[in-house]
Amino acid sequence: MQPAITIAGTRIKPGQQVTLQVPVARLYTHTQMAMPVHVIHGRREGPRLFVCGAIHGDEITGTEIIRRLIGMKKVRSLHGTLIAVPVVNVYAFVQHSRYSPDRRDLNRFFPGSEKGSLTSRLADTFMEAIVKGSHYGIDLHAGSNHRANLPQIRADIEDPETLRLARAFQVPVVINAATRDGSLRQAAAEEGVCSLLYEGGEALRSNELAIRAGLRGVLAVMTAVGMLRAPRRSKPPIDPLIADSTSWVRAPISGILHMTSLLGGRVAKNARIGVIADPFGATEEDIRSPTSGMVIGRLNLPLVHQGDAVIHIAHLDR
Repeated sequence: MQPAITIAGTRIKPGQQVTLQVPVARLYTHTQMAMPVHVIHGRREGPRLFVCGAIHGDEITGTEIIRRLIGMKKVRSLHGTLIAVPVVNVYAFVQHSRYSPDRRDLNRFFPGSEKGSLTSRLADTFMEAIVKGSHYGIDLHAGSNHRANLPQIRADIEDPETLRLARAFQVPVVINAATRDGSLRQAAAEEGVCSLLYEGGEALRSNELAIRAGLRGVLAVMTAVGMLRAPRRSKPPIDPLIADSTSWVRAPISGILHMTSLLGGRVAKNARIGVIADPFGATEEDIRSPTSGMVIGRLNLPLVHQGDAVIHIAHLDR
């Protein structure tokens, strides 16, 4: 039996499930705000894993994945500890916004500061209460600004353990992505926490494919690190595409976009992947792929200006 743990000042005994409300700064209306955290502390020893959603408040895919995860019977008898945070940026979530009220991107302010801006203080609270003491982390995201993402993992695959878990997640593509300054992945790595970033679906939309892929992936990672028993029967594993680089193709002119390439589709270099026409049909211009690759993201809004990012391609040149 593993020992009791303390999270955000609450002592949790082995075998307990607890829902915590971690306090964050009040609104200027004096309304108390809190970050909801669900902890499943298993009786048997094992690693500590945090799974979080809605670091960007309009990316609700992760919230639904976590809702389904904590409701599953199998996770109640896990080895180790699961810390599930369905809504990290509670301020942005209630406003259907990507950003905090101070117009900052939370995923650029980790590890934060207890004396900094509202966003920086929220990042500090998350680091202190959730990340520190964890062994693994999964950060759940979705596409933004009318863009949908194919289920994918972004991770530093130069680390062998991170690559092992990225493959275990069982999504079509794994992108070798360096950490960005101020990101949760970078701050977690500095604390010695091995973490993955999952992308799937679109902001403010419920995408069943992305939800199921994310839930299946989280369970697969929990199995890979010894928190859950491997199923007796399992499907043949997916061998994901490993991509070292990606790029967005931008609209060559302004107009109405007609996309011909689907998420997950393969495209060849110089292949036609869409067309943009003006509202009168007098001008049309093809969009061609600058490289061979797989479509991992695309714009769903058909109205574009010149220079808008319309399709995201994982490179297959190597």
